[in-house]
Amino acid sequence: MLTLNHIRYEVEENDQCIDIIRDVGFTVGDRKFVVITGPNGGGKSTLARLISGVIRPTGGQILFDGADITSLGITERARLGIGYGLQQPVRFKGIDVKDLLRIAAGRSLSTDEACAYLSRVGLCARDYVNREVNASLSGGELKRIEIATILARKPKLAVFDEPEAGIDLWSFQSLIRVFEQMREEISDGSILVISHQERILEIADEIIVVAGGRIERQGPREEVLPHLIGTASAVNSCSRLTERS
Repeated sequence: MLTLNHIRYEVEENDQCIDIIRDVGFTVGDRKFVVITGPNGGGKSTLARLISGVIRPTGGQILFDGADITSLGITERARLGIGYGLQQPVRFKGIDVKDLLRIAAGRSLSTDEACAYLSRVGLCARDYVNREVNASLSGGELKRIEIATILARKPKLAVFDEPEAGIDLWSFQSLIRVFEQMREEISDGSILVISHQERILEIADEIIVVAGGRIERQGPREEVLPHLIGTASAVNSCSRLTERS
């Protein structure tokens, strides 16, 4: 499905090159739910942007279904089947929620179909389907609408960058149910989530820990999660993550 080979990303600042991502490589297999976690500033969101095509690596190679997509932009990658949920969803003045879902699905949607997607993310569908995607919506509402658009699009690879950011506890609980359902329904595609929330880590097939632009640990949830939570040594690890966040 997705393979990163020796990916590097650097930026220039004050005439110096600063490494953000340093020789990162991993694979997201078919029908997998993978979570990338680690301290803030460690490179997680940069990896999401590199995979989705928002930015391009300064070194290495990205393969999707065996094809080299390293040089492709976000639109071309979307056409190939990579969906991307932003950490801060975009507002679209003049576009209502039903239109946004229709654009995502790439086909005409009935009101009932649009409402079904909204209901899955915990929104009272009839109250939202005709609302404009503008400043009247809260961050949590926008986040859930964005997730609904990804459900409507049905990408081969769905990438979510900290989907829990900016949402309240009730919305987060609803979000977990959505991911649990998506994980159960995986048939053709895969899901990649950037998160440090324990509830999301608990439903992952595989966990990748990123810090300082490098992979510190990766493997099946059963092997990686105990090093992050649940034991004395894990508590210390989590404390270090919190201190560096």
